[in-house]
Amino acid sequence: MQIVLLAVGKIKERYWRDAEAEYRKRLSPYASVQVIEVADEADGKEIDRALEAEGARLLSQLRERDYVVALAIEGEAVTSPQLATRLENVIARGAGRYVFVIGGSNGLSPAVLKRADWHLSFSQFTFPHQMMRTMLLEQIYRAFRINQGAAYHK
Repeated sequence: MQIVLLAVGKIKERYWRDAEAEYRKRLSPYASVQVIEVADEADGKEIDRALEAEGARLLSQLRERDYVVALAIEGEAVTSPQLATRLENVIARGAGRYVFVIGGSNGLSPAVLKRADWHLSFSQFTFPHQMMRTMLLEQIYRAFRINQGAAYHK
C-alpha cells in the first residue's frame, strides 16, 4: 500500500518535520508513505490565479489510478473508525496510491477538487498546513491500528 501526502508548500520548522517523521516511521509496517511538496504562490497574488497555478502543480503529481482525497473544510466529516473503514475499502479495491491533498493558504483549486474521489473535512476550523500534515498522518496511523484491532485507538 502506498500513501502519498501531496501538499502545497514546504515545512520549515524542525519540530513539524520531526513530528511528520515520527508518524511516517510508525506507518512503515503498514504502508509506504511519501510526501510530495509543490511550490506555493507568493502572498499578494490574485487568489484565483494562485489557486490555478498551485492546482496545476498538484494535478501534475497525480496518476490515473490514484484514489485522491482532497482535504477541504466543506468536505465530509468522519470519525476515526469511519476513516479506517474507508481506508480499508479503498485498499481492498486495489487503487494505485491513496493520495491525500493538502492545499495552501487559499485552499484547493476547483480542478483539484473535481479530480478528487472524496472530499474530507477534519473540522470547520482552519489549520496551518504544517499542523494538518501531522494531524493527517496521525489519523492514518490510527486508522491502520483500528483496522488491526490494536489498543492505540482508545
